[in-house]
Amino acid sequence: MLEVQNISRRFGPMFALNGITFKAQRGEILGLIGPNGAGKTTLLEILSGLLPADSGSVRWEERPLPTTGRKRVMFYLPEAVDPYPDRRTLDVLALFADLFGQPNDQLAGAIEELALSPVLQTRVAALSKGYRRRLLLALGLLAPQPLLMIDEPFDGLDLKQTREVMGVLRRLCGADRTLLLSIHQLSDAERLCDRFVLLSGGSVRGEGSLEDLRARVGQGQVGLEEVFLALT
Repeated sequence: MLEVQNISRRFGPMFALNGITFKAQRGEILGLIGPNGAGKTTLLEILSGLLPADSGSVRWEERPLPTTGRKRVMFYLPEAVDPYPDRRTLDVLALFADLFGQPNDQLAGAIEELALSPVLQTRVAALSKGYRRRLLLALGLLAPQPLLMIDEPFDGLDLKQTREVMGVLRRLCGADRTLLLSIHQLSDAERLCDRFVLLSGGSVRGEGSLEDLRARVGQGQVGLEEVFLALT
C-alpha cells in the first residue's frame, strides 16, 4: 500500500536519514524500531509532509504520492502535542469527530475504548501524561484515513495500560486500516507488530517479520532485541 523509496535528510553535514526504503502492507501493524536518535520521528514527519526530504519519494498504491496528497490517506499523531490545551477533553474529541464527519456513536466508542470518561470535563493542559496519550489515540480512532502513524503510542502508559492500548490498536487494524508505529521499547513492539523496520544511525538495518529477521541473522527463537543487536 505504501512504498517509501530512498528517503534522505541531512541536518547540516550529518545524515538524519540515509536512503530509507521500505513498504507497508495493507491491514498490518508495522513497527518502526530503533533507539532514540535513530531517525524515527524525522521519518514520520517527512512521510506526513511536515518536513521536506532532501531526496527520495513516497508511493501510494503504486502511484506517486506528493506532499499535498498525504493528508488524504495519512493521519499522524506526534509524540508530544497538546491539542487545544485550554479546552475540555470532551470539546476536543467532539471537534475532531465533527471535522471527520463521525457520528455520535463513533465518538462514544472512542471514549469508551480509551477509557476517557473520567476526564471528559478536564482541560487538556491538566491531563496526566497517560491521559494525554489516550486522548491522542482516541483522535486516531476517529480519523478516517487508511494509514495511521503514531510516534511512541505507549509513552506515559503503565504496563496494564500499555496492554489495554495494544488491544485497541489490534482491533483498529484490519483490511481498511494500516498502522505505522514508532516504538523504542522492543518488548512492546515484539508483542504487537506484524512486521518491523529496524532503524539505526539513520539507515534501515532490516525489514520483515520476526521470523524473517531471525532467518537473516541465523538465530533460532531469539527475541527482537537479540535480532536488533545482531543487525546493528
